[in-house]
Amino acid sequence: MSFLHLPRLRAFNRAVARPISSKISHFHTTSFLRNEILKTLPQTYEEEKAIIDEINTTLSPEDVNKLDRMRNIGISAHIDSGKTTFTERVLYYTGRIKAIHEVRGRDSVGAKMDHMELEREKGITIQSAATYCSWNKDNQDYSFNLIDTPGHIDFTIEVERALRVLDGAVLVVCAVSGVQSQTVTVDRQMRRYNIPRITFINKMDRMGSNPFKVIDMINQKLKIPAAAIQVPIGLEDNHKGVVNIIDRVALYNEGDNGEIIRQDKVPQELEEIVEEKRALLIETLADVDEEIADLYLEGEEPSTEQIKDAIRRSTIARKFTPVLMGSALANKGIQPVLDAIVDYLPKPNEILNKGLDVTEGETAEEKPVNLVPSSTSSFVGLAFKLEEGKYGQLTYIRVYQGKLKKGGYITHLKSGKKVKVSRLVKMHSNDMEDVDEIGSGEICATFGIDCASGDTFIGTNSEKKIAMSSMFVPEAVISLSIAPKSKDNGAFSKAMNRFQKEDPTFRVKFDNESKETVISGMGELHLEIYVERIKREYGIECVTGKPQVSYREAITVPTTFDYTHKKQSGGAGQFGRVMGEMSPIEGGQNKFSQHIIGGKISEKYLLACSKGFDDCLEKGPLIGHKVLGVHMHVNDGATHTVDSSELAFKLATYGAFRQAFLDAQPVILEPIMSVEVNAPLEFQGSVMGLVNKLGGMIIESLNSNDDFTVIAECSLNSMFGFSTALRACTQGKGEFSLEFLKYAQCAPQLQRQLIEEHEKSLAAKK
Repeated sequence: MSFLHLPRLRAFNRAVARPISSKISHFHTTSFLRNEILKTLPQTYEEEKAIIDEINTTLSPEDVNKLDRMRNIGISAHIDSGKTTFTERVLYYTGRIKAIHEVRGRDSVGAKMDHMELEREKGITIQSAATYCSWNKDNQDYSFNLIDTPGHIDFTIEVERALRVLDGAVLVVCAVSGVQSQTVTVDRQMRRYNIPRITFINKMDRMGSNPFKVIDMINQKLKIPAAAIQVPIGLEDNHKGVVNIIDRVALYNEGDNGEIIRQDKVPQELEEIVEEKRALLIETLADVDEEIADLYLEGEEPSTEQIKDAIRRSTIARKFTPVLMGSALANKGIQPVLDAIVDYLPKPNEILNKGLDVTEGETAEEKPVNLVPSSTSSFVGLAFKLEEGKYGQLTYIRVYQGKLKKGGYITHLKSGKKVKVSRLVKMHSNDMEDVDEIGSGEICATFGIDCASGDTFIGTNSEKKIAMSSMFVPEAVISLSIAPKSKDNGAFSKAMNRFQKEDPTFRVKFDNESKETVISGMGELHLEIYVERIKREYGIECVTGKPQVSYREAITVPTTFDYTHKKQSGGAGQFGRVMGEMSPIEGGQNKFSQHIIGGKISEKYLLACSKGFDDCLEKGPLIGHKVLGVHMHVNDGATHTVDSSELAFKLATYGAFRQAFLDAQPVILEPIMSVEVNAPLEFQGSVMGLVNKLGGMIIESLNSNDDFTVIAECSLNSMFGFSTALRACTQGKGEFSLEFLKYAQCAPQLQRQLIEEHEKSLAAKK
């Protein structure tokens, strides 16, 4: 085989320099966890692996044998890429279900993992669903804990919490559309939690399918080295199977549902492309794996086993993704993906899981600890998902260390309460199978535990209190008022409390000024689904107000303040004076600081100032929305021996904040969304015109054989009713997805309008 000079040069550079690059994964955690974990996280997988290898030497042979045959995987993708269809075939081929059903439920059954009636009606996944199955490879049984996740950005928290507890993932990509907006989001989420992935290019039987173009998109857009380990036998209507280019063998699916795999020699017309893609695979591996790089330098071709080992090492190290292909709907190419999960995705003991020791003792500092996936270690588990079931709250738990036994006791770390595990189940979508014991690395569910999503549980006999980091929770971007049509008998409040507990991105608050209940979420569909669920699950018809955008307020220039709060009403009055400066800061964070010389303001009054500042951030002076990017620094002030109090300084801070904020050229920020529109080519002009009419900024336009994709940035305020307008101008054939991108200053006329409306509403309440 002839090798190209470029990869040989890259291999040489790797051998000499051995550069190391990686990203530290960022967690959304409690404040005491966040800083400590980020400081001590290993910077590279090589550092992680040294710790993992050391931990594995402490495991018993029984633990190692069990973990060797276990995989925790998630199925993630853009909307309508075929995740649930793929999962349905996985369950069928592993023997978990006896028949294959359609996703939309037209056969009155529907896909197993879409068990909600709403999911089957709309043909989308709303809630992530967990199951487990067993796959036999080389006469060895492997157990999979599998989670099917939603593709719609409105339900992104379901993807976040699934990836938080999984060890690997299958990224499903459409063979026609390739890398889409939500694919990029899912990629970002996988990087956040350091999740290795294999990629499955689905819909190879669709017109316009081009897997190698998709692989180029993965390399360019997702910035992760990717190479095919298969070549398709025919495309579109002629798609018959795949060629495994590592083993040089053709694989055909036969039988009524593709359950039989027939192996054959490589078709003669594909021999050249198979060798070409095999060489490209080796070249790509030479860039990411040292052993293959060394073979390049020696001019040797790696063996089949060396290629497979290199793929496994570089995939687990998150430096590479092997790409497989097929069609889930046509029952082709699924079994090789299951083999690839076994071959290339990590075992639970090949992933480094860290917690923080928060045991109260002599040392004040919390220390990061590495969790050991041993059955003999003290129990540590993370509650990552809550559901309201017919038997009460169902809590999904990932066991990181030790065992969880039915009838045993565990401690809720946050409250310190000891709770009994009265029932232990393994989930199969909405079905439950009782078990007596769950070991390390497994996922289960239990009843009767009062906790929130992201809480840690430890064993009652644990010497250490170990806290796990929680998942990242994005900010809500849209709100609307909601009220029950008829008299509420308590069910409405019950629904609100339940949904808030289950979904951290669904927020509920009572507005004291308007006397309305306001719900906030990730998008129109997100809130629409919850309103519909209240009606179906609780029998309550609700009236909703006009959707409201979650604006933010900010300042643009620094300013100083000197404010005195003085109130005399006979006897002791109120006195507090604060002086300092207020300035804008980048990054959207807020900060309060103080530097008082000579004790002019005591510590307890400064603490009251800090609390007053936090209160001011909740409702800005312009339109009553949250404040972003403000730094308030108090450097002087005055107190009165009798009249000063914590309340007085809190009120002084209110006044100083308002005074300085209005002097600092304040602006209103609006959420800007990244919008991706996909429609047939004939409607390109109409869609471009529609996006421009909304004031959107077109970032990119991509054309394929039959359709086109427009990526634009639009304000959320202009997106209301967009789905209706898009349907009208594309004869119902267009689809779009949107995701929060950033906050940006809104137009001056809109700012004036919002301020006027706010002032009118305040005047009407007086």
